[in-house]
Amino acid sequence: MAFIDNPLFINTILLGGSSEEKLHAAAAAGFNQVELWQQDVAEATGDDAALADLCQQLSLGLTDYQVLLDFDGAPADLRADKRREALQMMTTAQRLGASTLLVPASTHPQCCVNRIDEDLGWLVNEAADRGLRVAYEAMAWSTHINNTAQAWQRIQKIDAPNLGLVVDAFHIFVRQRTLADLAGIPAEKIFLVQLSDLDYQPDARHLIDTARHHRLLPGEGKYPLKDLLQHLQQIDYRGPLGLEVFNDQRHAANPLITAKAAMASLRGLL
Repeated sequence: MAFIDNPLFINTILLGGSSEEKLHAAAAAGFNQVELWQQDVAEATGDDAALADLCQQLSLGLTDYQVLLDFDGAPADLRADKRREALQMMTTAQRLGASTLLVPASTHPQCCVNRIDEDLGWLVNEAADRGLRVAYEAMAWSTHINNTAQAWQRIQKIDAPNLGLVVDAFHIFVRQRTLADLAGIPAEKIFLVQLSDLDYQPDARHLIDTARHHRLLPGEGKYPLKDLLQHLQQIDYRGPLGLEVFNDQRHAANPLITAKAAMASLRGLL
């Protein structure tokens, strides 16, 4: 199974150390790109320009800048703040040289379902004015849009060229859903694919804790990741393909050792 031309990325959440150490480790392990978090920027030694320069020196592209949480359908008393946060994140993304902002479907308990499309429409218009894309992700515990098929329905309805989908293996398989959720989604509307594994099925009470602390590298669990990759190959997906693995033990280890183990697992899967 070959994805020769796809950029391979690692989400920095897997790696310990400073922001700069994470980038050095990712590059040394052979990754083409990284998913960069707001905290990576906040904790970096230099400013946005210095971090962008380091990425350039290491030949590391940015898969996306993340993560704009609880934006779509924000309650009325939070809506203005969320729009200001979105604009600030887009400005930072531009300074970093990122082309894509990652936005999960809201997990806020008071998320207003009737305003989701309006909020996403505003966001993609603002992003388009700045030359940015919006990658929308259904998380397993999102309030209203908690699977990939539902996220795709919203993307189709809004119908903006710079709005696309995040396909996250964890959020598909942890809800015991299938690749049927990806039926009919063209490759060009998938902006990135995040892979991870798991060797058990958590109950609903432990879902978020499992997601944020106990994911595994591909090959260490039981998820049908090869079936997912076969589907992506069939639709000729050529976008970024990589790892989003929240794992406390891996994070606590030397970042270079972790990054190399991550690349070995990804190569083994591919």
